[in-house]
Amino acid sequence: MPVARPEPQEPRVIAHVDMDCFYVQVEQRRNPALRGQPTAVVQYNGWKGGGLIAVSYEARGFGVKRSMRGDEAKRVCPGINLVQVPVARGKADLNLYRSAGAEVVAILASKGKCERASIDEVYLDLTDAANEMVLQAPPDSPEGIFMEAAKSNILGLPADASEKEKNVRAWLCQSEADYQDKLLACGAIIVAQLRVRVLEETQFTCSAGIAHNKMLAKLVSGMHKPAQQTVVPSSSVQDLLASLPVKKMKQLGGKLGSSLQDDLGVETIGDLLSFTEEKLQEQYGVNTGTWLWKTARGISGEEVEDRLLPKSHGCGKTFPGPRALKYSASVKGWLDQLCEELSERIQSDLNQNKRIAQTLTLHARAFKKNEHDSMKKFPSKSCPLRYGTGKIQEDAMRLFESGLHEFLESQNTGWGITSLSVTASKIFDIPSGTSSILRYIKGPSSAAALTIPDSPSSAAALAIPDSSFVPEDPSLDNDVFVEPIHEEECQPSTSEKEDDNNTHSASAFSAKKCRANEEKRISKKLPGVQGTSSILKFLSRGQSTLHEKRKSDGLICSHQGLLDCPGSSSEAYKAGAHNVPAEAEDRNNTNSCAEPSGSNTWTFNLQDIDPAVVEELPPEIQREIQGWVRPSKHPITKRRGSTISSYFPPARS
Repeated sequence: MPVARPEPQEPRVIAHVDMDCFYVQVEQRRNPALRGQPTAVVQYNGWKGGGLIAVSYEARGFGVKRSMRGDEAKRVCPGINLVQVPVARGKADLNLYRSAGAEVVAILASKGKCERASIDEVYLDLTDAANEMVLQAPPDSPEGIFMEAAKSNILGLPADASEKEKNVRAWLCQSEADYQDKLLACGAIIVAQLRVRVLEETQFTCSAGIAHNKMLAKLVSGMHKPAQQTVVPSSSVQDLLASLPVKKMKQLGGKLGSSLQDDLGVETIGDLLSFTEEKLQEQYGVNTGTWLWKTARGISGEEVEDRLLPKSHGCGKTFPGPRALKYSASVKGWLDQLCEELSERIQSDLNQNKRIAQTLTLHARAFKKNEHDSMKKFPSKSCPLRYGTGKIQEDAMRLFESGLHEFLESQNTGWGITSLSVTASKIFDIPSGTSSILRYIKGPSSAAALTIPDSPSSAAALAIPDSSFVPEDPSLDNDVFVEPIHEEECQPSTSEKEDDNNTHSASAFSAKKCRANEEKRISKKLPGVQGTSSILKFLSRGQSTLHEKRKSDGLICSHQGLLDCPGSSSEAYKAGAHNVPAEAEDRNNTNSCAEPSGSNTWTFNLQDIDPAVVEELPPEIQREIQGWVRPSKHPITKRRGSTISSYFPPARS
């Protein structure tokens, strides 16, 4: 039910811009030979020539209507050109028209707050631009009025066609008018300029309505089509609504409008003026009653939302008559195709606009055999949306099965599906300055999305965008995953290279062996996740890479409770190579990562690890941290203080 919104304190200028038979215009731009010819765009299905979804004004002159099929249109207008909508996955593909509509929106949004209502219609809030024109450069001369603006239709002006342009020019620059009308006049000039720009830059014509609110602007935008605009001064509102049929008003075309006709005998919006606000509230509730009372007086507080992108993405398919789906396998086949298209669209939205959809909804129309007159409808079902084609397909099928079970009410009877659609909604912008945790463990080649949780019945799912739009950190190694090793492993240090020549052979052999071990360790890739690496690499405050640190630092070893980090030295290395007592090193390094003097590395105590935080990390990182906290059950028993060089005698000179 509609709800009354507070009316703004300051007057506004709102425009509703509606493209003229837009799909036909898009096809005419693709094929200029169609211009000026009777043309219609038809749906892809071949039943009776397909369904008409757009009809040019030339074809309308022959009596062709959108409710017709292609074959009927040919009988009415033998020379009509029927252009088929592009087809993808066995259904209509509207991407061509969506892209063309985006061209128009980009132009219209240059003058004010813009709300894209559909592929071919837009709301504009031009209040700021109109106020600026009134204060700085108001129209002051009829001769100086922009030509397209002079063709406007101003409700309430004399109907004399021969004097129309003269009257319009005089109204647009009247100095004695109240401020509201002056704003509307400036708004009319701005809209005329925008419409000319749209024509010049896109070759599309459009019509517009200009008023003080969205309701009235929408109501009159199609009143003088094509390629014209209509202005509604405040003094003309009551005359406009007095004879307007109830069903023509937005939100009154359904049950509420029928109730007004049946219960109150209201046929036109003007008839509502005879009812008090209290009476309407008593009949339809406080909110709806107030909304009806205000609507009858042309009052609406609905604001233009600053939205250039759609609020949702949906893909649907109808199966009329004998084409109704009667088996789960056929439903799954079509659902998979719809979900594949939906997945592509939301992933494109994510990559281009940094927006995440959070809810997946399935709608269907169905019937039961031998119960064609049943009033029970197939229930719509929703769940948290998980990114990834396979996951969306799986969840959509679960929603269908749940809805079918509820629809059949455990009855063992046949059924048929005449319509299917899947929708992604609750789309939100990704907050600026944030990125996924995968930013730190996935490389630029990764295009997958992480979804938590994996069940449609779980709480909200988290979609992770492609890492390509996140600036890459040059210090990250995106090629390998370094698994935690709970054995002592070594690498040649700078100090070793400066040892006495007597130990040169042993050191060279040691370096060769450690490099082989390192290569063997690095070669282990993370299954299924390409371009990941150990979490240890991202805890260093320095900017140099891990490989650079290994070249300049001492031995890096993992030994029970001791955490390894770039820039630190092992317990054994310190005790053996630098002649520091092992007991002293134990006191300094137990359960911590030592920070050598003058280095820019990190220090971390195992006692500081919060298990609750660890559980939220990916399984691979959890296993690594658990390896730090709970080391291998087979500790290394090698004598403390020894180094690998101790196993090789000094070279004889």
